[in-house]
Amino acid sequence: MQVIPPALERLISDLTRLPGIGRKTATRLALYMLRRPAAEAKALAADLSVLHETIHLCRQCFTFSETDPCLICGNPGRDPRLVCVVEEPGDQLAIEKTGAFRGTYHILHGVIAPMDGIGPDELKIRELRQRVASGGVDEVLIATSSTVPGEATASYLAEMLKGADIRLSRLACGIPMGMDIKYADEHTLARAIESRQSVLDRS
Repeated sequence: MQVIPPALERLISDLTRLPGIGRKTATRLALYMLRRPAAEAKALAADLSVLHETIHLCRQCFTFSETDPCLICGNPGRDPRLVCVVEEPGDQLAIEKTGAFRGTYHILHGVIAPMDGIGPDELKIRELRQRVASGGVDEVLIATSSTVPGEATASYLAEMLKGADIRLSRLACGIPMGMDIKYADEHTLARAIESRQSVLDRS
């Protein structure tokens, strides 16, 4: 017996395609939308329908943007000679929230993951090589995650850019602020030791 109306079932099925959304959460969201005024549902549908029409990739950094270049690449207050390489636009947003970075970005749109059929050609790596080769870049900061694919991608980029006349840096990894050192796992502690910094200049 069909308990859920077909239209509602289709919406639930669509929502389960979103990352991190299971059927229970999708059902809760669908029922919430159904209880809200029809105007809100129509507004949401309208926003979704124009999403791909209004948002495109920035031709320089490949982030999602309604302008080309994006607001960061087109900002004269940013340093175009410092390029931070991140995996996804969400990583860019996280770094921007800190207010500590004043350079520009390069979005890879993924990481190298051979088991998933993702190699360098599937990412914006060739574009990064061209961007560095064209000049105007002094430093590339590799800010991929410390996962296995993230580390593999960082190593690949470091090898690829080894001969370029630039400074190549890696986002430091280590013990989070406020964490007691005895609770850090071995991998985190090892990375903290590898990324240690001098606190006394003896020169």
